[in-house]
Amino acid sequence: MYSKDGENYYIVDAHVALWDARPENQLNIHGKQFIDCFYDYHRNLSPESERWTYEEYLYQGGERLLKDLFTDGYVDHAIFQPAHLGAFYRNGFGQTEEAFALASEHPDKLTYNHCFDPRLEQAGLDQLRRDAERFGLKGVKLYTAEWRGDSRGYKLDDPWTYRYFEACQELGIRNIHIHKGPTIRPLDRDAFDVADVDKAATDFTDLNFVVEHCGLPRLEDFCWIATQEPNVHAGLAVAIPFMHTRPRYFAQIIGELLYWLDEDRIQFSSDYALWTPRWLVEMFVDFQIPEDMTEYAPLTVAQKKKILGLNAAAMYDLDVPDELRLPREEPQAVAVA
Repeated sequence: MYSKDGENYYIVDAHVALWDARPENQLNIHGKQFIDCFYDYHRNLSPESERWTYEEYLYQGGERLLKDLFTDGYVDHAIFQPAHLGAFYRNGFGQTEEAFALASEHPDKLTYNHCFDPRLEQAGLDQLRRDAERFGLKGVKLYTAEWRGDSRGYKLDDPWTYRYFEACQELGIRNIHIHKGPTIRPLDRDAFDVADVDKAATDFTDLNFVVEHCGLPRLEDFCWIATQEPNVHAGLAVAIPFMHTRPRYFAQIIGELLYWLDEDRIQFSSDYALWTPRWLVEMFVDFQIPEDMTEYAPLTVAQKKKILGLNAAAMYDLDVPDELRLPREEPQAVAVA
């Protein structure tokens, strides 16, 4: 929980990872390129006081994650969103066993989502069923630009992807998180395009499609899709650190999201360990859209509470203490003629 000016905020960090990018886990040059690109984002968008050394950035481990999120970072609950990247890392980038063990040890604090790749076809579909049972999955994280063999990506509206979504419906996996954001070296920019979200969201209206990184740099395309698809949500990973380096740019991002979507479909995340949540939570609570950006309404405390945690808590059925919920609006009386 975070408290400021008499207001208490329930915090859900909706996109975190436990990764291993140490040299011994790098399969080839692309593993180094990937983590170096991550580190450039971290270094360039973080306050100087929050920058890590390159060596500690390669691997954090569970104890540090717990400290950074829950002891120091105000987080009440966090959701693992792993990326496998088996073409770049010997044992994968996201550490499944370590993350799941941590979530099993701290179920009140951590939810483990897993990943799938529809290019594995039937074998992968069978694995998804086993994973759903083992992990108790409520959500999955998809990386449409991930390399596999000669393939350098897939689309959400591919026939095999649809078969996996049908399995998600059957298995009760309601929340589909998709990386649709900035390109990370060496992955291809076009493989992160948001256009395929439109068709999938239309065809699977009982699934939530959380577009992580809100489609950046394709924010306008994303907003035009999300405004017509009520099951499309925006994740603020990567977007929110711009509060520090380019506050007017972030004001535009959050202003557009609130205009086209609504305050119930935007989720906070630090994208740990790209960044740590403490400074992001503090800065977002204090953040306000500049007065001269008159096309956007000022951010309210209620909007910030929803974005920082209540929206993701509702999606994942988290038990929010009554004192941290928003007051329920009383239904308005209807005049009778």
